[in-house]
Amino acid sequence: MNRVFRIAPSILSADFTRLGEEIRRVEEGGADLIHFDVMDGHFVPNISIGIPVLQSLRKATELPIDVHLMISEPERYVDEFVKAGADLVSVHTEVCRDLPAMAAKIRAAGARASIAINPETEPDRVLACADCLDMILVMSVHPGFSGQEFIADSLDKVRSIRRDLERRKLDLDVEIDGGIKIDNVADAAEAGANVFVSGSGIFGHEDYVEIISEMRARIARV
Repeated sequence: MNRVFRIAPSILSADFTRLGEEIRRVEEGGADLIHFDVMDGHFVPNISIGIPVLQSLRKATELPIDVHLMISEPERYVDEFVKAGADLVSVHTEVCRDLPAMAAKIRAAGARASIAINPETEPDRVLACADCLDMILVMSVHPGFSGQEFIADSLDKVRSIRRDLERRKLDLDVEIDGGIKIDNVADAAEAGANVFVSGSGIFGHEDYVEIISEMRARIARV
């Protein structure tokens, strides 16, 4: 299957004192999505941003907004996040008893549905309901902690997921999130990912056009 490769800057690494400008700069740099991390202080130990920031962000960009809910009870909040501007919503398999029902809820709200898996989680449950999904998100760090090293073993999980999807002729996106930078984005693409979340790997550079272009060039050579 022909894969469309997409780069999704994670705004948690942006300068929040000038968030609108930061979004404009990554748009001009060629970003395909904006990645929006929500942490509740329960499923993960940190607390991040929520619906009011998403509403403001929606007014600042026409790019699709990729909302990653690292929260304990996503079913309570999916509708509100979609109303606030989410185009795609990822929830974690670790907190969802009924993955097909959760995917149906996200789609009914009007967004694309994705299930995320932590580094220690096997992909079996997610793959079992892959025909209900638009994307699978593989975490390549443990969610909720900044500054972690990329977990190289996550690439094996991406390979396994992509092989299974191709065997079943399922055309899903596979997103990878955590520690993605210029030196490993091609490895992630080779493994089968086609959506790449990068925080400091993009926002840590002065020239967003240059870094996003270089990431795209390295992906294209795979």
